Amino acid sequence: MHSIDLGAQANATRQSSTHQRQHTRGAHIERSPRCFYPVFMHLLSHRHSRAILNTMTRRRWIADTSTATTASLIGDQAAHLARVLRAEPGQIFDVVANGFLHRAEILTVSDREVVFALHEELEAEAALPVHLLLAVFKFDHLEWGIEKATELGAARITPVLARRTEKHLAQAAAKRVERWRRIVREASQQSRRTDVPDIDDPQPLKSALALVDSPHKLLLAETEQENSLAAALQRHSNYDGPDAEHNRALALAIGPEGGWTPEEMQLFTENGWQHVTLGPRILRAETAAIAALAICSALL
Repeated sequence: MHSIDLGAQANATRQSSTHQRQHTRGAHIERSPRCFYPVFMHLLSHRHSRAILNTMTRRRWIADTSTATTASLIGDQAAHLARVLRAEPGQIFDVVANGFLHRAEILTVSDREVVFALHEELEAEAALPVHLLLAVFKFDHLEWGIEKATELGAARITPVLARRTEKHLAQAAAKRVERWRRIVREASQQSRRTDVPDIDDPQPLKSALALVDSPHKLLLAETEQENSLAAALQRHSNYDGPDAEHNRALALAIGPEGGWTPEEMQLFTENGWQHVTLGPRILRAETAAIAALAICSALL
């Protein structure tokens, strides 16, 4: 009889099993891409999948110049489209021109100008009927707030030189207006708006209040404890008839760091502004603007 070393046999069995498992795992990892690649390509080439890909969101542009049948991007927009995106004649984009959204086809491309043929008009949502009076504060925070206000749909933004706006900011504000207008244009395209909000020149509060023609005027005030912005909007949101759009229009004022002075608060009251609150917390001005516009978007 042959003697059998059971311990050695068990050890060999374990080694074989381990090797087999490692080999199996390794083979599985190696085969996986090759195994699934044909399946992936089949799905990608399937007619339904191609249809989904063809309906993906197109890039949207706001034309610099336009006629009844064509629209053009010039300057930085044209250079970006030509050099970065490498656009070619025949490509289709969404283009806002003459106040309307169109499906548009590129006719010619250069670093200086990209010309589109305007095709059918597309459905688009209107801007939020909100005129935002925003006190000037630290420019980096202010510009972030302007960008987000644009994304949230504000129709007009008036920078206000408040009593508590820092002197050097008030003096420099006029030189920043063109930058702010570029910011809102880029934010409008990014958020797929069909319009660009108006940015007024910075001005004192009294002059800014004279620009307001909205029937509803709401002032975010730290001193207000009971009348919430949401409650005020719900009282003014349901309007029908030919003047419904104007009747839904709203002006919203947000103060600087440190708040409005008592004299400014009195000026608001004399001009028929209603005091409202966002709640018990003290918010940064840019945070208050975002929160207020989000509430307006939900309720108007």
